[in-house]
Amino acid sequence: MYKLRLVLLLAVLMLAAGLCNAQSTLVDLPRQSQHAIVMQRVGVTDITINYHRPLVNGRKIFGGLIPYGEVWRAGANENTTITFPDAVTVEGQPLAAGTYGLHMIPTADQWTVIFSKMHTAWGSFSYNQAEDALRVTVKPEAAEFHDALAYDFDQLKPDSAVVTMRWDKVAVPFKIAVNVNEVVEASLQKQMRGLVQYTWDAWNDAATYLVDNKMDLNGALTYEDKSIQNEERFENLMEKATILDALGRKDEATTARNKALGIGNAQQLYGYGRQLQREKRADEAFALYLSTAKKYPDYWLSHAGLARVYSSKGDFDNATKQMEMCLTGAPDAAKTGVQGLIKRLQAKQDINQ
Repeated sequence: MYKLRLVLLLAVLMLAAGLCNAQSTLVDLPRQSQHAIVMQRVGVTDITINYHRPLVNGRKIFGGLIPYGEVWRAGANENTTITFPDAVTVEGQPLAAGTYGLHMIPTADQWTVIFSKMHTAWGSFSYNQAEDALRVTVKPEAAEFHDALAYDFDQLKPDSAVVTMRWDKVAVPFKIAVNVNEVVEASLQKQMRGLVQYTWDAWNDAATYLVDNKMDLNGALTYEDKSIQNEERFENLMEKATILDALGRKDEATTARNKALGIGNAQQLYGYGRQLQREKRADEAFALYLSTAKKYPDYWLSHAGLARVYSSKGDFDNATKQMEMCLTGAPDAAKTGVQGLIKRLQAKQDINQ
């Protein structure tokens, strides 16, 4: 009796899977519908679709092989699955982190996309609506012919992507969005418990992210203080000054910034001077170029700073001399840019404009 049940079970599985001579449900052999995995990162969230790719092979697919109004496995063989390591929204509806069985119900003018808590089944044959985590309704679109079913990530944005199933001449898109800042903030809290906690730059990078994205400034300050505790550097002191400025703590910001300027090398100081110029704070920039030239008189960028000071005053002869001295010491990668500045100065053009 046991053997009879086993034979019947195997027969049902082979019929349901549409298998032929060279395929098996029990051992790993080539399948007609080949396995594929596609992954897309949104923010720091890796969305993964694991599926099998049936071919059209001249058949009528939707409304034929795949009947309208019935649940379809959205692929072939085992469940098509989609994995979200973080919470997302699908077509604006919330969906918790996890791996879901992906099913669809096609009709001529709208499709239901189903995310099932059951993701280890064979196809949709044992699908149970009670296990749904989410259903959304989307509009199918006409598409160029695809013989092999495919999933693509389209319309990529910093916080979202559109997943599109394409097969035959039909495309079915659904939008997935991630609260990137929330996910990153939670991720940083975990990451900073690993080995990176013993470096200065990991804490500094984390703080910079929070500042650049106008998030938790107090949290950013905590991260920056951790960075400075590991190693006090020009970079983290300057970033701390930026955070303190944003918090309205101006005197503390000035103290941190002055400390940074006191330990900065010539390249860092010149870079900050250029930042001041972009911020329309030319007088501060020129004063910094002068002090840097006194501190690092032989460094090539010190000459570039002096050239900018002379150029601002219309003294193009001395500006040209300084920039030629800059060219002498400049690394090969910078020489073309310096030569361009020399040509402008020789033409009596202010290189600060």
